Amino acid sequence: MFLFLYVAAVAAANLSVAHFGAASTPINAFLLIGLDLAIRDRLHLDWQGRALWVRMMSLIVGAGVVSYGLNPASAAISLASLVAFSTASLGSAAVFQAARRYPLLTRANGANVAAAALDSLIFPLIAFGTIFPTIAALQFVAKIAGGALWSWALFRNVRTADRPTNSPPDE
Repeated sequence: MFLFLYVAAVAAANLSVAHFGAASTPINAFLLIGLDLAIRDRLHLDWQGRALWVRMMSLIVGAGVVSYGLNPASAAISLASLVAFSTASLGSAAVFQAARRYPLLTRANGANVAAAALDSLIFPLIAFGTIFPTIAALQFVAKIAGGALWSWALFRNVRTADRPTNSPPDE
């Protein structure tokens, strides 16, 4: 179910930007991109120790390609999404993994901040040729707030044990 929601939210965000333009991005950022950030963290946690990086890369690239394929009418938005989404997801994954000794919501929110910064700068630059400061700032804040809300919803019943200091790193 999480895989489907992840891909569907990315595709819906891109299609709405193609249809409604840059003004829709703060709303998408809160509802859809925040959801994607939280789901990516949840899948990261679920896959830990089981070909994590192969699965994560497949998820990120697969969702980007599906999103690109669903939006052929707007190549600039599709390409911007593919590049920004992939870069932000990789940044999020790296921060989430590096912070593995911190409490779960701290990890998730730290990863969301990294991903939100990357996506909020890269996407408009490629899609529209410029960064609209007000919209980029609104996107950034909305992604962090949406990611925090969705993270709380997805992780509120998840219990994780901290790993011992001498345990081997994940794959």
